[in-house]
Amino acid sequence: MTANELHQIVAKSAAEYAVPGIAVGIFHQGREIYASHGVTSVANPLPVDEDTIFTLGSTTKSFTATALVILAEQGRVDFDAPVRRYLPELRLADERAAATITVGNLLNHTAGLDTWMLRDTGDGDDALKNYVDNLDELTLIGAPGERASYSQAGYNLLGRVIEVVTGRTYEQAIADLLFEPLGLENTTFFAAEAMTRKFSLGHSVTDDGTAVSSTWKVHRAQNPGGGGASTARDLVRWARFHLGDGRAESGERIVSAEALQAMRRQTVELRGSSLGDGFGICWFLREIDGAATFAHGGSSIGQFADFIALPEHDFAIAVTTNAEPGGTPCNLAVIRWALEHYLGLVDRDPEPVAFDVDRAAEVVGDYEVDMMIVSVVDEGGRLSLAARIRPELRAASQAEMPADCEPAHMGFLTDDGDDYIVTEGPLQGQRGYFARDEHGAVTGVDLAGRQFRRVRGRA
Repeated sequence: MTANELHQIVAKSAAEYAVPGIAVGIFHQGREIYASHGVTSVANPLPVDEDTIFTLGSTTKSFTATALVILAEQGRVDFDAPVRRYLPELRLADERAAATITVGNLLNHTAGLDTWMLRDTGDGDDALKNYVDNLDELTLIGAPGERASYSQAGYNLLGRVIEVVTGRTYEQAIADLLFEPLGLENTTFFAAEAMTRKFSLGHSVTDDGTAVSSTWKVHRAQNPGGGGASTARDLVRWARFHLGDGRAESGERIVSAEALQAMRRQTVELRGSSLGDGFGICWFLREIDGAATFAHGGSSIGQFADFIALPEHDFAIAVTTNAEPGGTPCNLAVIRWALEHYLGLVDRDPEPVAFDVDRAAEVVGDYEVDMMIVSVVDEGGRLSLAARIRPELRAASQAEMPADCEPAHMGFLTDDGDDYIVTEGPLQGQRGYFARDEHGAVTGVDLAGRQFRRVRGRA
């Protein structure tokens, strides 16, 4: 392992995808390698390095889940217990669901909760409590245990469980259980802490130029599901821990090796998703060229993080970038290069089959979750997919929100199935499927592990 070629591919990828700043950390059989390129912000540029703080988005969920694994091993949380054992006041849109959802359902996204709830409950220590007190506003998309559908709200609810069990705020509990004993010195949930160090800002790149995001991260109640911030160096330490025996580098026992390994055993299957073949405890699990991986990615406001580990190779890579729409495809390009260069593993997207007008007519239309709308359109011989924030939510919000994903080509993966792949743009490589009811009618589309309900079809 040498840094020179990694530096070259990092710089090349940043230029290709118009990313102002990128930091990469790799762990392999006891060795660490870092590469970075670009700046923290085009408005006030500082050079990015392995100690630059980037927001992590949903990669934060791995902190939340690991903390609960520790608490479970201590006998303070039971994954099979209903959430109401810890939060008896929990109210949801359906009383039966509120009474039966378990901690385990939340951990592997089988609780039947919709994706987000955007309510901003402030920056106080009661932010999570107030968020959970309003969860009856959240749409339910299925019965607990029925299927996996990725839910940010579910992990925010887990954060509240951590608060009640520990008697600490979520952020302090995570610091006590993980950050401090593992030496994650530049990992935080608070802008006030990050601003005293070198930190990255998000960017939006359009034909009109590159704009710096005015909002650094989501509001506090979203911290358990997506509010963390960290560095390439700290994420390598995180990888060392999860590939290790449950001890910190100091030798302190944090959790058993068996409990960490259990996090990467499949608990529920994911169909046709590029994110994985299934969920473990939080982790997306899939095989790449025959090698088992566990991973999690995330996006915040113009910033993107990806983390993937391969236990049998004692290898992990973390990539952080600071621009949309190029951040995710840039991360993927660097990860695929590293897997092939260092491990000889090839990860390529499958090719779609030829366009079929009758099959296209079955799926065109609009699909929604609580925050977003996905539109599938026949462009006259090609299908395209676009994802956008619901216009009424964007208009009502005073906070900066992620950019919409413009229409990108997509195609079916087989001549007779409902699985598809997106072939260009920021969603390139995303795979999913169209869901049908018992009569064969298309009722939804799965995108990024989330089930979007069909609300309008066009013949």
